[in-house]
Amino acid sequence: MARPIPFARTSQAARARRNRALLLPMPRAEADRLALQAHVALDAMRLGHGSATAAQTLCQVMILTGLLAEAGYAEATFEQMREAEGVICAAFDRGRESGTWLLEKEGFQQFAVIVTTYDAQLRRAPLAVIADASDRLERFRGGDSFEHRKRA
Repeated sequence: MARPIPFARTSQAARARRNRALLLPMPRAEADRLALQAHVALDAMRLGHGSATAAQTLCQVMILTGLLAEAGYAEATFEQMREAEGVICAAFDRGRESGTWLLEKEGFQQFAVIVTTYDAQLRRAPLAVIADASDRLERFRGGDSFEHRKRA
């Protein structure tokens, strides 16, 4: 009887497994954890019990949702994102001035759609696409533009 090739032990096999994993959606438990953070932040902001951290979470979710939509994993218009940006900026201003971190009813409804879309994107988009969007967000936070960069 022929012995199988020890493919699983080679670095080529490890690369193949990693590349294959990047084509699949992220593990369900991780997607659930990320989605739960967004839903908790949204609920806290709805109830007026938010914080700068909750507002920042929603801002990042808004940006990631837009980037993932741009990659073809949902529909979001530039105008929708512009309106949501205004809503979260107003929440930041109000929170810093008064200490009350909250989304008004219309703002909550806008962000409920965004968070629900983000939740679905986490379950559907390949891990490589999510990682690229996350990298783009981190570069933006560091002062760069949202433009794509080739990975080395």
